[in-house]
Amino acid sequence: MENRLLNQFETVITSEWPSKQIQIHYDPLNRRELFELAYHTCNTLSSRNIFIKITQDETKAGSSAILYATNKKTFISVETLEDYLQITQYFNQAAVDELEQKILPTFQARKEKYTNKESEIKTQLIKTILVERKLDECANLVMLKGLTRKIYFAIGDARESAAVVPIFMEAEGANLVQLALNKWMEITQNLPPEELFPETHSSGMLKNLVQIKRWVLNLISTYLDK
Repeated sequence: MENRLLNQFETVITSEWPSKQIQIHYDPLNRRELFELAYHTCNTLSSRNIFIKITQDETKAGSSAILYATNKKTFISVETLEDYLQITQYFNQAAVDELEQKILPTFQARKEKYTNKESEIKTQLIKTILVERKLDECANLVMLKGLTRKIYFAIGDARESAAVVPIFMEAEGANLVQLALNKWMEITQNLPPEELFPETHSSGMLKNLVQIKRWVLNLISTYLDK
């Protein structure tokens, strides 16, 4: 299960492609909250999550993610450092730099609006972004032709994470999303767990995951941008 995009990022992109960086201080949020907001703001329907590492302790730095925008062929890394969160965009010469013009103002506005929301809504938003990340993880595993067992647990995590979030479960269309997740749970459960996920199922699952991701992205942005 070779992650060629990640290998390319680590060996070529970071050293040879043009890049820009922005830093955002945490206050008044904790590191985990700011990371999740940044992940969602940098993510798009066409983005692929090629790497994710989460530090469970909200008081510590170390969480990071790398997203690849397939339509623009740009990479974005999100990292929680000790004093601030850092977002770096790597782009080829033909790409349009959106970091300062689009991502930064959107992120700053969302940080301010999130800060002023009630505690319960904040918690639910972070949990819904977790669902977003789990869907991305599952899609990446399918693209990498990963083990069926890993894909089963990734989609199961997304389903179970969503089931405990009221703003998710009460939203219009949630039943269809859960039905789709249940369908793929049943399909993967009946496949050999230690074998590679069959290509005969890959396109169907990826198509469903894109549809679900579109719905989840819209749901989160609607609540964040209120």
